This record gives sequence, C-alpha cells and structure tokens, in this order.
Amino acid sequence: MPKNRIEQLLTQYLEYLEVERGRSAKTVENYHHYLRDFLETSGIVDPEAITLDVVRKYRVSLNRRQLRRDQTLKRVTQNYYVIAVRGFLKYCAKIGVKSLAAEQVELGKQEDREVSFLEWEEIERLLAAPKGDDIAALRDRAMLETLFSTGLRVSELTNLNRNDISTDKGEFSVRGKGGKIRVVFLSDRAKTALKTYMEKRADIDRALFVRFGRMKPGSKESKLQHASDDLRLTPRSVERMVHKYAAEAGIAAERVVPHTMRHSFATNLLRNGADIRSVQALLGHSSITTTQIYTHVTDKQLREIYKKFHGKK
Repeated sequence: MPKNRIEQLLTQYLEYLEVERGRSAKTVENYHHYLRDFLETSGIVDPEAITLDVVRKYRVSLNRRQLRRDQTLKRVTQNYYVIAVRGFLKYCAKIGVKSLAAEQVELGKQEDREVSFLEWEEIERLLAAPKGDDIAALRDRAMLETLFSTGLRVSELTNLNRNDISTDKGEFSVRGKGGKIRVVFLSDRAKTALKTYMEKRADIDRALFVRFGRMKPGSKESKLQHASDDLRLTPRSVERMVHKYAAEAGIAAERVVPHTMRHSFATNLLRNGADIRSVQALLGHSSITTTQIYTHVTDKQLREIYKKFHGKK
C-alpha cells in the first residue's frame, strides 16, 4: 500500500465527519490533531498495521507524556485521543478497509470529574455585579442572566443572533454539540435584562452579544466598535468578563468560568426537585452518563432523606 494511503484515509475520514456526520469545524480540527498525533507517534503507514499492541503502546506513551513540570495528560484527555482512533477504525470498517476492529479498543477508566458550582447567594452576587445603565453594562447583565437561566455552553451563547431570541415568548431553540437542537427557557429576570439591552442597541449587527469600545472620559455611553470589524463576542471575551465580575462580587475568580454557570444551572434544578432526565434534555447531553456528574447533588439529598427517615420507630 502506498505510504500516502493512510493520509488519504485520514483526509476522507475528516471530510466524512464534516459532511455526513455534521461535526463542527472545531471537532474536525480536534480529531485531526488527535489522529495526526497517533500516526506520528506510532509510525503507522498502513491501516492493516494497526493492531491492539500498536494501540496499547500508544496509550502507554500518552499516559507517560510530560506536558510541563510534573504534569501529564489527564485520563479524560487521553481518552479523547483514543476515541478519535476508534472513530477512524470504525470508518475504515465502514468503507471496507482492513484494520483493527474498533470494538477491541476500550477506553481507560477516568477519574471522576470535579464539578464546580456556585451557591445561590454567590449566584445572586455575580448576577448583580455589572453596574450602571450604559450599553456595555446592560450587555454584561443580560449575558450573565442568560447563561444562568439557560445553562448554555459559552460557544452556544456567543453564536446567538438577535433574531434567535423572543423575550415575549421566553424560550428559544439552540443548536448544540453534534448539530442537535434543543429548547431552552428564559427566566423573568433574563427576559427583562435581554429586552432592556436589545432596546438600547442602536446598531444593526446580527450578533446578540457584541463588543463595544471603551467609554471616553465624561461620556455616559460606550460606542459600538467599527462596523467593518467582527463584532461578535468570542468565548474568550466572555470568560474574561465572567472572571472580572466574579472578582467584583467577592468570589474567587479562578473558581468561576462560563461553564461554572452551566454547572450552577443544573445543580440548582436538581436541588429544587428536577429529575435527572429533564436536566439531561435541558443541557443537551446525548447520554445520561454525562449528566450523572451532578449526582453530588442527589447524593446529598439521599443523605438528608436517610437521616430524616432511617431508624425511626
């Protein structure tokens, strides 16, 4: 088999992910990175040469890989690489290329994910942190309220357009991971914050959350940045804003990222009696296993029920 054959298969697989499976550009980019690492580390040039022993040695190399001083790849990250390899092997089987059966490659056991969330009093302080009534403050207040009200991922938030939102209806559809669409809901506070923000917008940019220039000394209003710019806020911009307001609210900033709001959203629902299947649907998780990272909440409730009812005469 020509040396470039596996390169051709890799290209075809990435195109398959993009076109037939509808994966996002970022997902395709990640899979390219993982698979390129596998091919370069293993030295494989022929799919038939991929064996269990080759995969085992690759996994050992991932487990021993040094990133920085005394820091190695987390188990969950190692599994991302292995999942990409399994996906490639499944594709080879699909198109009739002989290689290792994907089912023979098992994922490593992962350490439990630590879920960071805010208590209700901290959430209230964070949501109240943006002060003033200039357009930038209104945007930030609407952004934080929307994150907590909907449990959106930060990428989903920044991809929103103004015409996606109906503050009268109080619900809208969002396209999440894998192109899956789900319905999310706006609290009364989020609806008010969004309505106030959008009514004050004087521009015609389609993005819901956009950048504004710095206020000039003595000015009461932030101006929209130049219309030729890409004005849509980036996930990194949102992360910086969340850090800033967490610090202003007296919360350890390193604890709080946009995803903390998503964790807080799910935790709040479960604490108030929502069932885990409903939370799964609201978060857009394809598997209930992913949602079960929030069992720290239900475990606490079980302890309280046990103490209340066990050993009573």
